[in-house]
Amino acid sequence: MSEEINTFGELNLNSWIVKQCSLIGVKKPTPIQKNCIPRILAGDDCIGCAKTGSGKTLAFVLPIVQKLCEDPYGIFALVLTPTRELASQIGEQFTAIGKPINLKTCVVLGGMDMMTQAQELSKRPHIVVATPGRLADHLESCDTFSLNKLKFVVLDEADRLLGGDFDEQIKTIFSALPKQRQSLLFSATMTDALEQVKQVARNNVFQFEDDDDSGMATVKQLDQRYVVCPRDVRDAYLVEVIRTFKGINPNGSIMIFTDTCKNCQLLSMTFNTVGFENVALHAMIKQRERLSALNKFKSNCVKILIATDVASRGLDIPLVELVINHTIPNVPKEYIHRVGRTARAGRGGMSISLITPHDIKLLHAIEELIGTKLQEFKVDEKEIATIFTQVSTTKREAEIVLDETDFYEKKMINKRKKLMMEGKTDEEIDKILAPKKKHRKKDKKIKTSDETKEDENKLTDEV
Repeated sequence: MSEEINTFGELNLNSWIVKQCSLIGVKKPTPIQKNCIPRILAGDDCIGCAKTGSGKTLAFVLPIVQKLCEDPYGIFALVLTPTRELASQIGEQFTAIGKPINLKTCVVLGGMDMMTQAQELSKRPHIVVATPGRLADHLESCDTFSLNKLKFVVLDEADRLLGGDFDEQIKTIFSALPKQRQSLLFSATMTDALEQVKQVARNNVFQFEDDDDSGMATVKQLDQRYVVCPRDVRDAYLVEVIRTFKGINPNGSIMIFTDTCKNCQLLSMTFNTVGFENVALHAMIKQRERLSALNKFKSNCVKILIATDVASRGLDIPLVELVINHTIPNVPKEYIHRVGRTARAGRGGMSISLITPHDIKLLHAIEELIGTKLQEFKVDEKEIATIFTQVSTTKREAEIVLDETDFYEKKMINKRKKLMMEGKTDEEIDKILAPKKKHRKKDKKIKTSDETKEDENKLTDEV
């Protein structure tokens, strides 16, 4: 029956909501919207799984706004997301759809002033969009707002939220929620955490999984390629891939994903020096600078964004034409989220992964998961030989500059905050952190890249 639906009006949405969808350029519902919106309006809990770029956000925004206009009060709905940038984006969508009813949205995330956020929460906004760490901080530190009357709780990228990294924060938040509520859970990859997801839902649960019969976890419009390269020459191959692509598409926007915050910053500094203007996005950058970088890329002022996986989930940047995996992700499903930043909403796009001989098993695991074989992307290896020296020298110079700054200052602040929350005294904290400060430069020289990556992965993005 849902396949016969061609307009948002046929989903029993108010005419003004349909008009707002049209104003933001959304005129025809996607399969996940056709199936989930009526069930959410009927009062069911919902678990929705669909490919990236399939319209999952509007699948919960539209019915929540409709229910809100029938009985408006704050705080009506809570949306949890794993990353700050995704929280900001969802907040913008609620604001755009709810403009005619003067909908008030409060975005609560780390890196911003807590007092300002607390004041906004005390004014009882209709919608709260939050990252788990910062919202848990507010619940534990003040009593100026309450979540005990909300009607909806949404977990966007639910598999990530329930995958273990946010357990304590989620427990704190859910203890403040009412028992009678609708739970809506969405993601592009739900299989690993499906049982945990089902436990969150309480009412009649409607489960939707988009199946286009292709057997692929990525969209058909995505052209997926790989380049085999030696590990030590990876950066030179990256430059040549970009040069080759720009020769075909000079105005195309490019997202480059790498593994750690430090590598992300180094690549950004190196590329800016060799003539590829770019912005960086990772957890060690101040939040205002992160939002500024993302806005520059979204507005097409800068054509290249270099990022860690904080940018891999949910972000809707329509003009991305190429996604490059500078380092292939260790978890195959994260590949799906990364390459999902292109070929969105029916548009075409390309992804290219730089593969070293050590990554062959990972490549095969990804191919098995997505149900398709990646094709080789050809580059001119003679050109790589000529640019290798310049790129490697520039990167070494960038590393010297970066080592002279206190790049890990934010990480140390976050560790101190975590220890304080665990009840440690100032003396105990200083004793724990002092050796790390003393030997930090030495550690940088002797740690393997895997150990560095492991350390950075322990840093949560929401503190």
